[in-house]
Amino acid sequence: MGIFQRFIRQPKKKQFTAWQIEVTTRCPLRCTMCIKEAYKDWYRRDMDIDNFKKITPYLHNVENVVLEGWGESLLHKNLTEFIRLVKLEGPEVGFVTSGMGLDENSAVDLVSAGIDFVGFSLSGATGKTHNAIRVNSDFDTLISSIRLFKKMSIEGKNKKPKIHIVYLTLADNIHEVPLLVELAKKIGVEEVVLINITHVTTTWQDSQKTFTCGDKEPYKTIMREAEMRARQSNIKLTRPSLSSREVAVCSENPLKNLYISVDGEVSPCVYLYPPIPSPFKRIFCGEEHYIEKINFGNIFKEPFETIWDNKEYIEFRSCFIQRQKKLDEIYNSLLELKHFEDSFLPNPPQHCKTCYKMLGL
Repeated sequence: MGIFQRFIRQPKKKQFTAWQIEVTTRCPLRCTMCIKEAYKDWYRRDMDIDNFKKITPYLHNVENVVLEGWGESLLHKNLTEFIRLVKLEGPEVGFVTSGMGLDENSAVDLVSAGIDFVGFSLSGATGKTHNAIRVNSDFDTLISSIRLFKKMSIEGKNKKPKIHIVYLTLADNIHEVPLLVELAKKIGVEEVVLINITHVTTTWQDSQKTFTCGDKEPYKTIMREAEMRARQSNIKLTRPSLSSREVAVCSENPLKNLYISVDGEVSPCVYLYPPIPSPFKRIFCGEEHYIEKINFGNIFKEPFETIWDNKEYIEFRSCFIQRQKKLDEIYNSLLELKHFEDSFLPNPPQHCKTCYKMLGL
């Protein structure tokens, strides 16, 4: 959920910042950086609308709902109805999309349903680069879809949906980031979010990382050029760190956010419950690891309160609470010029130790 932080409302009095709900695991693309490319037994399924309705009673306590998982949300026949159901409970709602299958009629339906934000996934600022990475996607068609939504947001009474570009940086496309800023200006998009590849499953994907596990930060010149162009064009550009730094709580923030799979399984984040067999492969700082999928209950079968108060779920969240508490103690000691003997943070949950999110990446 880190990629949504600049576009979704920040928490006020509600308990949760965001719930990420996976409505489908189907996707027509064959993106080179997706973990799907390493698995032939990908689980393809849509969430039934009756099951979705079992989630909605809990959404009054959620600020934002992201109808997004490991698939293309636009493929779900009930997507507009899902949006209406969410809006009845109060949260803002949106998703990130490849734009596949989007036309003027479906765009009108989404806007009429009350969608608040839409992120469009680009993998290049030119058709050649984008199409080579997001196989089966068409750059020109995607740009037309962005223009269409932008036109609707300008003409609409509420100036919604809010539109942003999401760009996963790879060694093969990072050179086009400055051009991406120019493209955003040209098509009227005011916010661009750059993200790192978080889940690495193949040696090729590992070679495509634009960040390091140490303090060396590559591609500085390219990023500075992009940031300069963004300032000149009045584009809000958000980019991740390209060098590691330990964080107390990752950007997914399982203390305030959670993920619900297409089958109703509640997990702390999308990266801990992919639609593949368990355990799944993860390459972390050059080493292979096999991680068990993790979930703490099924919201289709039991009350959410029972899941949230699950002893194991509480222990999972407690790791992050203790890490944040320790970091606050260290920070306060520095402010007071006091010596702090133990500056190491407590361990994160076992499942998170080999995740790049814990390195601030």
